[in-house]
Amino acid sequence: MGGNSPCASCKLLRRRCAKDCIFAPYFPSDDPHKFAIVHKVFGASNVSKMLQELPVHQRADAVSSLVYEANARMRDPVYGCVGAISYLQNQVSELQMQLAVAQAEILCIQMQQDPAAAMVAGTPPQILDPADYIGQYEKSCFLGHNNGLMSPPQYHNFASSATSIAIHDSLKRESILGNDMVS
Repeated sequence: MGGNSPCASCKLLRRRCAKDCIFAPYFPSDDPHKFAIVHKVFGASNVSKMLQELPVHQRADAVSSLVYEANARMRDPVYGCVGAISYLQNQVSELQMQLAVAQAEILCIQMQQDPAAAMVAGTPPQILDPADYIGQYEKSCFLGHNNGLMSPPQYHNFASSATSIAIHDSLKRESILGNDMVS
């Protein structure tokens, strides 16, 4: 920037914006909030060091990441982006459970409609009530919170042990740290 108006960082830090200012290309003067939030979370000297260590072609992406993380840290000071990622992973897990319940319902209905076809497929015919499984799922949604994680419904005496294991395996969830958890 140099001669015209100082970049957002130099303006906030109240210093003269040099020609080779490392912040100028990424923090324009028309968007001061962008640098203010990054400065508040990471500090100007840390951001400067990070940018200097990167090749020029990667700096814009790094600044975008810093701005995103700084915004996330302002919303959630403890977890930042990890909190958002965890929330989305929990939503995926919940939707996978809902899908498993729907697939179990379909299987129950198919078995009730055509027990002979179920025998050919190797599954013994049983009269099952999908409402039992849906009610159990809803109950777990309202009562089964465990630190914000949903507990999947348990499928006891469901069709056969092989089917039960397949459904139970589809309900495995991976924690943030990569450890498998099965509820």
